[in-house]
Amino acid sequence: MNKAGLGAALRELRESSGMEGKAVARGAAMSRSKLSKIENGNVTPSVTDVDCILTVLGISDEAKAAYMSAAREAATEVTAWRLVRRLGYSRKQQQVGALESQTTLLRLFQPSLIPGLLQTPEYVRAVFSRKDLSEAQLERTIGARLARQSVLYSEEKSFRFVITEPVLRWRVVPPLVMAGQLDRVISLSRLPAVDIRVVSLSATQTDFPGHSFSVKDNRLVAVETVHAEIVVTDPRDVALYVSKFERFRESAVSGDAMRALVESIRDDYLREQETG
Repeated sequence: MNKAGLGAALRELRESSGMEGKAVARGAAMSRSKLSKIENGNVTPSVTDVDCILTVLGISDEAKAAYMSAAREAATEVTAWRLVRRLGYSRKQQQVGALESQTTLLRLFQPSLIPGLLQTPEYVRAVFSRKDLSEAQLERTIGARLARQSVLYSEEKSFRFVITEPVLRWRVVPPLVMAGQLDRVISLSRLPAVDIRVVSLSATQTDFPGHSFSVKDNRLVAVETVHAEIVVTDPRDVALYVSKFERFRESAVSGDAMRALVESIRDDYLREQETG
């Protein structure tokens, strides 16, 4: 099977499963028209699209191999943010959520912002308010991002977050709201499936932050740049990101030491609020 024949193969799988297109599209967080275009070969599906469709159809990991191999013919996919905007940020959040629901181990490195899965509603609003969305679009996007966070309570998954200390000090929202955001980070760090580590500014480093990225199991990496999201699936490239993540994770503080660091920064915000 090659990528050109992937759409037809996915259609045959769906038809043999007995599932209607609208049900598969809903489960894969895409429109019915997009699924139809994929099945008819008018749109080339991304790795994420194929992964989500196969999961909705209940295809086993072993049976997925040929389809995912065809999807990965192009080892790197680039989607400009202007196209994401056209799709809708809320729809994008739903797609990310669908992918996260199918991921057993999520590793996320963030040198710029509090990770989306850890954000408070106020922080989410501040992030997406900078996207020049209508109020209706903004509310849908906030709701979609917050809905993703329920995955953190799954006992079958593992989440590893590494963030740099400047993220905790980056004034995305007012001091009192930042204090609440850091309380949220502290609270979520106590969940059984969640490991949050902070790369302290006082620690000696052997690597450089660069940009944020997330690793879904060992199968793909999503990288956020200024102009686009880049999805990497070549195992050799995925391994590079895993190695970079682990280097930062090893140098970061965790557990009570991490919480003490976050609490000290939170207290700075509270004192500022009291004296401001």
